[in-house]
Amino acid sequence: MSTNVQPDVLVTVTPAAATEVRKFMEAEQVSPDVGGLRVSVQPGGCSGFKYGLLIEDQPADDDYVIAQEGFKMFVDPFSAQYINQVVIDYTSSMQGSGFTFKNPNATGGCGCGSSFSA
Repeated sequence: MSTNVQPDVLVTVTPAAATEVRKFMEAEQVSPDVGGLRVSVQPGGCSGFKYGLLIEDQPADDDYVIAQEGFKMFVDPFSAQYINQVVIDYTSSMQGSGFTFKNPNATGGCGCGSSFSA
């Protein structure tokens, strides 16, 4: 496997988000030794791009693998250019709970919090 390690991509996962990721991995019976969280950016959303999160059994051959607290994060080369310095958090409120993304490089966004323009 020719997995890229140590990319020039900094993604911060807050302790609250990391706890939720580990819960999802456990629920899906994905081992943190090989599996992890895929963080992706896809064309679409109301501002041009949208974030995606998915638990996966293993990285793809061209993924960057970023070690986090208790799990690995997989980022494909296309997404890597858009998520540098992104902070992934998990919030819970009266309106609901879910992952949020804070991207200092985004030039615009919308109210949903998971769509941005760059």
